Amino acid sequence: MRAPDLPLPTYKPKDFTSDQDVRWCPGCGDYAVLASVRKALPKLGRRKEEFVFVSGIGCAARFPYYMETYGMHSIHGRAPAFATGIKLANPDLDVWLVSGDGDLLSIGGNHTMHVMRRNVGVRILLLNNRIYGLTKGQYSPTSERGKVTKSTPMGSIDEPVNPLALALAAECTFVARCIDIDAKTLTATMERAAAHPGCAFIEVYQDCNIFNHQAWFYASQKDARPNNTVDLVHGEPLIFGENRDKGVMIVNGRPRAVTIGEGGVTEEDILVFDETDRTLAFTLANMHCPDLPEPLGVLYCHPDRPAYEEASRTQIQDAQADGSADLQKLVDGPDTWMVGS
Repeated sequence: MRAPDLPLPTYKPKDFTSDQDVRWCPGCGDYAVLASVRKALPKLGRRKEEFVFVSGIGCAARFPYYMETYGMHSIHGRAPAFATGIKLANPDLDVWLVSGDGDLLSIGGNHTMHVMRRNVGVRILLLNNRIYGLTKGQYSPTSERGKVTKSTPMGSIDEPVNPLALALAAECTFVARCIDIDAKTLTATMERAAAHPGCAFIEVYQDCNIFNHQAWFYASQKDARPNNTVDLVHGEPLIFGENRDKGVMIVNGRPRAVTIGEGGVTEEDILVFDETDRTLAFTLANMHCPDLPEPLGVLYCHPDRPAYEEASRTQIQDAQADGSADLQKLVDGPDTWMVGS
């Protein structure tokens, strides 16, 4: 349960910094994500004893060691199951799950799907570098077709997993995408995720500068980002481009990139973003560079669906209040009988 109502300490990022040396490769995008998390937590109005960071296996899975909070470094792919158990055992805790595309979408894909469909109040940070970094550069579930790696010397023939589309299909109630180096947007998105009452999923484009450098340069570099991405702002048109003269329209049921002022296109023709529209979110999740700009920000938010842990708590309280619970009857069920000698 929560601590007594005492004055909340004034936290700074250093208060969430553990005494452990951060051991990632120099230049790794994980450093930027860690810094953003430490900046976001002091703004959330919680005691640091109420935070729990859970991870699986991989480079990103070292996160709990670097946070001055409670945490657990779990086993490969099972972090969502551990996070679910922690949240159910104590719904008042703020549970964060941080891991990579390999851990959460390969061996952990099933667990990831179910924590989202159940709407467990866990915040998921999926650090997507499109490669297995810890095991030295094999292709991952998000690697693009044709990717040449140590395990795909002739190029991957797999279709990559689309994390955003997967989250939406699993009916996750908060779905977003950010880039590791954009600290302002990442921190703000994490603040929104923390305030969300159900499962919040954030895909983070993260650079592995050793085994898959520049995988996201088209979306992260200052000169390339304006023309290859579109920032999502609820209620505003999907306008992008270095000169803010490009936009996204729906033509014959499909998204299309257009130039404002050409072919009679005006700003009024540009699609207006609505973060409560799940169908639109699916459309945006399937926009890929270079044909279309890739969306950054909150794609979908549905705060009204009850969180799983609250429904569970209510069910338990109802069973206790009824007073008629009989464990032996529950074990026996209606189809149990005695066989005579």
